Amino acid sequence: MPTISSNKPYRVGRSRTGLGLFATKPIKKGDKIIRYFGPILDSKKKDEDEIENKYLFELTNRWTIDGSIRENIARYINHACRPNAESDVRPRKRKVFIRAIKNIEPGDEINYDYGTDYFKAYLKPIGCKCDACEKKRKKKRAEARAERQRLKEKAERKAQRQAEKLANERAKQRAKARAQKAAPKSNGALNGKHLNGHSLTGKAAKTSKKAAAPKRSGAARTLQA
Repeated sequence: MPTISSNKPYRVGRSRTGLGLFATKPIKKGDKIIRYFGPILDSKKKDEDEIENKYLFELTNRWTIDGSIRENIARYINHACRPNAESDVRPRKRKVFIRAIKNIEPGDEINYDYGTDYFKAYLKPIGCKCDACEKKRKKKRAEARAERQRLKEKAERKAQRQAEKLANERAKQRAKARAQKAAPKSNGALNGKHLNGHSLTGKAAKTSKKAAAPKRSGAARTLQA
């Protein structure tokens, strides 16, 4: 790790993505923090145009800073989608400075936006790990967990309602069966065996027939004699 003078307002330290640059003193909005520097590459020279690494900082279509050298402490500054600093590019002087766009407190990590091309080439394939993106991912995971819990509870409520419905139907069926078992077998119809609850067999039947026959009068007996 490179040595940094104690009077500098930053230090190299561990971050979520590896190494990063952290403020050691309050940095005010608009303050120049550090210069991004290294060999200047000329794209018109084939050997220089073929150089590839993650620390190339394009000044113009022709000129590019190769910031991969260890002396370039600014190369430890990580990307952020919502940064607290920005790159101040001066193409004519072939210089780049990192400047604060917010007040930065001691202990805060210094970061700036690497740009769309770098993001698509290097960060998007693996997923950006800046604070803003981490918060988005945490929020999405929390929402996904909440949705899974909601669907689980909904399924449980549905299953409970179905179980209660089935239990009620079975209870009704059992009650109906008990009622049918306890009810009298008579259907109240005249079938030749019952009349108003009395049997029509035997002596009672004969008595009924005799009572139903018409009585002869004395006059009728005299005439027949």
